[in-house]
Amino acid sequence: MGMPEKKNSEVPYTRPVWSNKVEYILAQVGYSVRAINLWRFPYLWLHNGGSFFIIYVFLLLLIGIPLLFLEMAVGQRMRQGSIGAWKIVGPWVGGVGYTSFMVCFILSLYLNVLNAWILSYLGQVFKYSIPWEHCPLLKNSSEFDPECQRTTPSMYFWYRTTLKASDSIEDGGPPVLSLSVPLLLSWCLVGAIMMNGLKAIGKVMYVLIPVPYIIMLCFLIRALLLEGAVFGLQHLKVWKISALYDVTVWCFAGIQVLFTLGLGYGPIVSLASYMDPSNNCLHDALIVALVNLGSMMFATPSIFCILGFWATITTDHCSEKNAETLSNLVILGKLPPEAQPPKHLGDTPAVVFFAWLSALPAPISNLVFSHIVDCDYEKQFLKVKEGPNFAFLAFIEAMSFAPGSVFWTSLHLLMLLTLGLNVMLGTLQGIVTPLQDNFSSFRMCPKLFTDSLFPAVVVFALMFLCGLFFTRPSGIYYIGLMTEYWMILPVIIIVTFETVAVAWAYGAKRFLADLAALWGCSIHPIFHWLWSIVSPVVLLLLLMTALILLSLKNMNYLAWDSSTSKEVFRQYPTWVLLMMVVLFLLVILPIPMRFVYCLLHAIPFKPTSLDGPVKEVQEGPALQDANQTAGPPAV
Repeated sequence: MGMPEKKNSEVPYTRPVWSNKVEYILAQVGYSVRAINLWRFPYLWLHNGGSFFIIYVFLLLLIGIPLLFLEMAVGQRMRQGSIGAWKIVGPWVGGVGYTSFMVCFILSLYLNVLNAWILSYLGQVFKYSIPWEHCPLLKNSSEFDPECQRTTPSMYFWYRTTLKASDSIEDGGPPVLSLSVPLLLSWCLVGAIMMNGLKAIGKVMYVLIPVPYIIMLCFLIRALLLEGAVFGLQHLKVWKISALYDVTVWCFAGIQVLFTLGLGYGPIVSLASYMDPSNNCLHDALIVALVNLGSMMFATPSIFCILGFWATITTDHCSEKNAETLSNLVILGKLPPEAQPPKHLGDTPAVVFFAWLSALPAPISNLVFSHIVDCDYEKQFLKVKEGPNFAFLAFIEAMSFAPGSVFWTSLHLLMLLTLGLNVMLGTLQGIVTPLQDNFSSFRMCPKLFTDSLFPAVVVFALMFLCGLFFTRPSGIYYIGLMTEYWMILPVIIIVTFETVAVAWAYGAKRFLADLAALWGCSIHPIFHWLWSIVSPVVLLLLLMTALILLSLKNMNYLAWDSSTSKEVFRQYPTWVLLMMVVLFLLVILPIPMRFVYCLLHAIPFKPTSLDGPVKEVQEGPALQDANQTAGPPAV
């Protein structure tokens, strides 16, 4: 049953509620469990050892779970999205809601582009010849494309066929049609799910949430049976004690905690706003955080096994190519007969070839090494890169070497698509909910498209058109810039001001007392200290460290060089960095503007009460309790 809320001089708005708590938890889990975190977490573990896991769990307990609880509690207590909730809880810092809304809007633009990439790959799976397993022929010719022959078919397909990537971020061009159509389809998929409102989303979650976990289980079983799986799993046991004293690792872990839980964007507040205020959201926060951590731990062993398989196969192929090169040089007389490698390298080419190299006399060995490339399991394993390159290059290339590659690649893409749709549905709630809360035209259509078609279509069409920017040949470079550099500072700043709003403006003790009265049970006082002191201090340290690291870091990106068919690092041009600074200032601007507005209108720093939708709801005993606790003593 919906809960009616009266908006000042506007039409009455019956706020929908989740059918049950399971659907709500599934929606929060779907939003927080992101594919990009399922491979970024193993990447950080790989390069920092098991010490990273200890740091991550420590920071998860210190700031992750407390701040997740804070956002859930605010949304649930205020029954509003990000824009309205923070203006009531902390009037002076209420601009953080607008900042959160804009950052969420920007995030959704390129998140759906990732879904478009997945749909583009899925469209190729059903072809007779999988395009990323073989180089294409030149038009009207029987010869293979030389650009593809200089690299691997999977890398060529990713950069040149799917992305049609330019050689640099400065080379723009119009949107790529082969990506624009999947992007439109992706928006239609999301719209079709959201069109019947909150209850329909809850029902869809029963399907979208279990599917990726079933596929992950299948991958785990299959990965353990692959050649080189043991070599990959050995990296789970590596401990780098030095990482515990590395400020950079701590900073990466802290940022990863915020990104993994999806804090600061607004969807957590929005999703919680449709839950009964008497619900114990502390339990919800613990469940979501543990499921999130468990998901990454569940995916990590299979990823390490598949990377071990990929490194083994790639190194074997490298050794076979070296052997072929040396044989040709011996035949041409450029190398002595002693440099002739074994004709048959057996089932373990890299091992046999390396044993033969080790047995060569020093003069011959030096001569041979000058004509071959280095083939090493460990170096190949560590070549894996974070970001989309892992999901669409290393993982798919590894699967192409395994028996039944089409089946396993299809499962991988299906898993990515379901995870991507889950995240988009949650993210869009962070946009739709504040619009419905603040604009009557959206308020009249809780079923997003049925009652009033025009407002929702305009918003989704606008987001699709803006998202086309990231389907341009240089689009992937902008996505990398946003995810690796730009998004860090706004998220930390948003979460910091959210903490200030609850802990200092309204008062942590006062807010916890409100929740305790609604729930009918006490809340451990440790959260008062975590919100008031620990979280703000840790977030400020994280912000300062991130600023220092970003200022010292060489701002570069991985680009495709068509002349050499290789990935190369290029530096971001100054105008791109300036554009990112301007965008950052624009999204942060509402915070100081709201502060100045409150000063000019003599609005107090501490609200006298949470005089919001909760006071105006007329149904349910839990809501009557909310009215009774609207104005408890200050801290």
